[in-house]
Amino acid sequence: MSTDFDNPRRLLRQLFDAALAAADPARCVPPALAGLEPPGPGGRLIVIGAGKASAAMARAVEMHWPGPLTGLVVTRYGHGVPCERITIVEAAHPVPDAAGEAAAGRMLGLLHGLTAADRVLALISGGGSALLAAPAAGVTLAQKRALTSALLASGASIAEINCVRKHLSAIKGGRLAAAAWPAPVLTLAISDVPGDDPAVIASGPTVGDPGTAADALAVLDAYRIALDPALRERLAGGELETPKPGDPRLAGSDFRLVASPRQMLEAAAAEARRLGVAPLILGDALEGEAREVGKLLAGIAQSCGRHGFPAKKPCVLLSGGETTVTLGTAGGRGGRNSEFLLGLALALDGAPGIYALAADTDGIDGSEDNAGAFVDAGTRQRGRLAGLELPAALAAHDAWGFFAGTGDLLVTGPTLTNVNDFRAILVV
Repeated sequence: MSTDFDNPRRLLRQLFDAALAAADPARCVPPALAGLEPPGPGGRLIVIGAGKASAAMARAVEMHWPGPLTGLVVTRYGHGVPCERITIVEAAHPVPDAAGEAAAGRMLGLLHGLTAADRVLALISGGGSALLAAPAAGVTLAQKRALTSALLASGASIAEINCVRKHLSAIKGGRLAAAAWPAPVLTLAISDVPGDDPAVIASGPTVGDPGTAADALAVLDAYRIALDPALRERLAGGELETPKPGDPRLAGSDFRLVASPRQMLEAAAAEARRLGVAPLILGDALEGEAREVGKLLAGIAQSCGRHGFPAKKPCVLLSGGETTVTLGTAGGRGGRNSEFLLGLALALDGAPGIYALAADTDGIDGSEDNAGAFVDAGTRQRGRLAGLELPAALAAHDAWGFFAGTGDLLVTGPTLTNVNDFRAILVV
């Protein structure tokens, strides 16, 4: 199929939509149910879950599982969908709240007293770490909230943040599956983390944790995050250690990935080829400071435009993963994808023939209402006409304010899935 490139934004949006479709729970969950054994005599099927995609995953289970079931999943505010047999609870993300704490308590209650005849289906997706807010004994929700906020502002990676979360939780790091023992647990997961590590996705509530409490302390110390002395002593003494791989309570726990960043990028690449554009997937696990990744990818895009290397135009550079934004003492409006685009636009400085979309696949990029934004050769000039400058927006971490002023925000609303960042740079 040939393309005339009259509407680059429409083309980029088509690629984004193809990526989302590949991770739609209605599409990726039903085939995985074939691996779920029915309960034994007198047993029940209990469905539990957490994450931004968990409600949509629960609906897919209700529509395709032929037998009786009951359960509870917790998702982010605004991401719920109607279910008949599975209770849907909405709670706060990324900083946990009392609703998430109460839901986690109810979930643990559902698992109390199960037998080997029962079956547990866990529906896990990104965001579950904040949404399953069950503090470990002696840890308060206020402490978890403060530490989460500090870690999010520090520039720590998602793996580092989740390492800390696990060791302050009564439900993460394998503890959820341990609570269900001796009932077998099948986890269906949608990955939003670089590398698709089951122990990192939603802080691995149903898998053994290879990390240690000492690792959690090392993360807090590396980012100079203050910790209550009593809590530090409990971590240092191993009192808050997580279940490890090989724990007999996890022997009946099976984990299956049903959607991932790699799969969504491959779907976008297939759509690009259909539209007559050569795709180049740069990777599904790119990490680093968002603005610096933007500068790096600007250089690759310009090399494609000028030299046909590493891809000849017309081409589209696709990437996924999870960048970070180090806020420090600054505030900020927006998220990592929008800040990535500020860095990209500043480095491109109006270079012609390059267009970009970056967005969080859950539909919410950080703190505001947009999934992400668009960039093209006119971005900087549109900003100036609106009284906005790219360097000032970057310094203030005000990506949302800049792109709102230029009219370049991408607003989708909740997508009901989550396979992390999607970045597409079109070079024509």
